[in-house]
Amino acid sequence: MDDLVTTEWLAAMLGQGDVVAVDCTAFLPGSGRDPRAEYLAAHIPGARFLDIDAVSDKRHPAPHMLPSAAEFGRAMTALGIGRGDRLVVYDNSPLRTAARGWFMLRHFGAERVAVLDGGMQTWLRAERPTEAGEPPARAARFDAAERANEVVDKAQILAGVGAPILDARGRARFEGSEPDPRPGVAAGHIPGARNLPFAALYDEDGTLKGESEIRRAFEAAGVDPERPFVASCGSGVTANSLIFAAHRLGNRDARLYDGSWSEWGADPATPKETGPA
Repeated sequence: MDDLVTTEWLAAMLGQGDVVAVDCTAFLPGSGRDPRAEYLAAHIPGARFLDIDAVSDKRHPAPHMLPSAAEFGRAMTALGIGRGDRLVVYDNSPLRTAARGWFMLRHFGAERVAVLDGGMQTWLRAERPTEAGEPPARAARFDAAERANEVVDKAQILAGVGAPILDARGRARFEGSEPDPRPGVAAGHIPGARNLPFAALYDEDGTLKGESEIRRAFEAAGVDPERPFVASCGSGVTANSLIFAAHRLGNRDARLYDGSWSEWGADPATPKETGPA
């Protein structure tokens, strides 16, 4: 299974026992949209809902930080998602949050995880069927084991990670000309970071851009997409689009700063910069 699949592929494969669609839709606070309510109203047949906010480390002050492996495994088992299944993640969000689901599932041990190109929007444009309500129970087991060297924390950033930091937020938030939407979080970016807004990696219809366009976007930001880098963003979600796009070019050494700016910008002791990269 490729790591980027079409709606045609998924429509043909649904119904096979080990192919499971996973809705990973999430929105910014204050958007007025409820991802679970939208999932219950209409989702790809048989899809499970991975609530990025709920399946997180509630002990950490930053939003939706990765949970422990044990917590993630229990949550996926309860949802009917098995570690050995062929998992196709999708979303219906302008934040392209399927990439976060892709990262989480792989980080905790799933080997076969794909992103549905274009997500729910493309599925609906093709007039493919949807379901409402909770899906039928499904027996599954997800024995989670966290992969090493995929996530960095604030202390590692402060000590120096030896690789470029690439920020996926929009340019105005990166440069500090627009205030952060979260109370108590400063404006600006991590000193020395580069900026590649995640939206630049997608076409207007929500499908991922081609490999040559992805490469040019990284290079314009001053980062080699095939070399190690650390991806950051507002709260560890849209940064995963950078990681996934680089993965499409063969990069297996991109890491996630999970706390991202919501952690860094809220700490008065961390250094901060404003202005262009």
